[in-house]
Amino acid sequence: MNNSFKEVAATSLNKNYEKLIKREKELFQSPNEIRQPFARDYTRILHSTAYRRLKHKTQVFYNIESDHICTRMEHVLHVESVSYTIAKTLELNDELTHAIAMGHDLGHAPFGHYGESVINKLSKQYLGKNFWHERNGLYFVDNIELLPDHSDNFQNLNLTYAVRDGIISHCGERDINSLRPRNEFIDLQDFTTPGQYNPVTYEGCVVKIADKIAYIGRDIEDAISLGFLSENSLKELSKIVKLDDNSSVINTSTIMGNMIRDICKNSSVEKGICLSEEMSDILNKIKQFNYIHIYGNKRFEPFKKYAELIINEIFNTLLDCYDNGDIFGGLEKKEKFCKYLIGEFRDYLIKYCETCVLPKQYQEKAQRFKNKKIYEKLQTKELYIQAIIDYIAGMTDRYAVKTFNDLITY
Repeated sequence: MNNSFKEVAATSLNKNYEKLIKREKELFQSPNEIRQPFARDYTRILHSTAYRRLKHKTQVFYNIESDHICTRMEHVLHVESVSYTIAKTLELNDELTHAIAMGHDLGHAPFGHYGESVINKLSKQYLGKNFWHERNGLYFVDNIELLPDHSDNFQNLNLTYAVRDGIISHCGERDINSLRPRNEFIDLQDFTTPGQYNPVTYEGCVVKIADKIAYIGRDIEDAISLGFLSENSLKELSKIVKLDDNSSVINTSTIMGNMIRDICKNSSVEKGICLSEEMSDILNKIKQFNYIHIYGNKRFEPFKKYAELIINEIFNTLLDCYDNGDIFGGLEKKEKFCKYLIGEFRDYLIKYCETCVLPKQYQEKAQRFKNKKIYEKLQTKELYIQAIIDYIAGMTDRYAVKTFNDLITY
């Protein structure tokens, strides 16, 4: 069986290539530019503040003092590594998998999925819409993340369609282990639920399955090191991954390595990006094991309450500043009680509001920001609440804790 995807890869030979590399507007093109469009996306993501913040965002286990617990950044690098190996072997465009993998989790909230659930409650209560990290990832790369241009003015990232599509369609929660790309170049705003559509490229499908492989293996390794798994549960896991002969140990390498090789062996243009039936069954059983013994572990309960307390207190403090629409006046009144939070949030608003709504002393500072003004003139309370939610969603665990401590230190 021919398992080369070269003819359908997202390269210049692909009939849809121009659609895949389409941006909202053209990027500055240096006469000496040597990078292809997806490689440019990769470096734009790499240089973004959202990517840097991943090193202080929870993957599963909250432990900001430990140097050895997997963070969101390490997870992203695992996904990048897995997807690169698969793409290279199958002769797909590994520059595209690099870029999608690097950007796929930029929309994650502080405190991992627990923080995401708290923000989702706030979003539904105050804005009537769901918050989920894949959609928020697209929202962040389209509207929030900024880079200085060649005039040292800040602009939006302006990524290609294929990378943006890979970000919003990467959901790996569903047990679908054979993936084919969709045919339609839909408006990406049409996504209303996680995993609603498959990616439009085989490369996006590779990242989607790589995400699942990466997190189930690394989460187990951390759970073992933190004592989350009993001796009996480890025996159960050994049977699932079929290590009865004691020839290997259960760790990231053994779990991920077996699955990567299986995908490279079994995938084809006809079958899609897929695992063998046996390995697919193992993957789903490991995932089920993780949900029972790791993600549902009662030891997470104090952390969940801590995350909820921090996020809600920050949200309520900023909401109190609305002051019947006199937002900057309300922020100024509150500033003497929590100078750090208010000052940082005001700086955030300056970037994304129309200049005419800003107090005069901040208008000059706003001139360097040529990005989309997503909060317009802050003319409604909903726009202001959206700004609060976006601001909190972009925080690292460490920054959220520091901000919370500012609120309780007099």
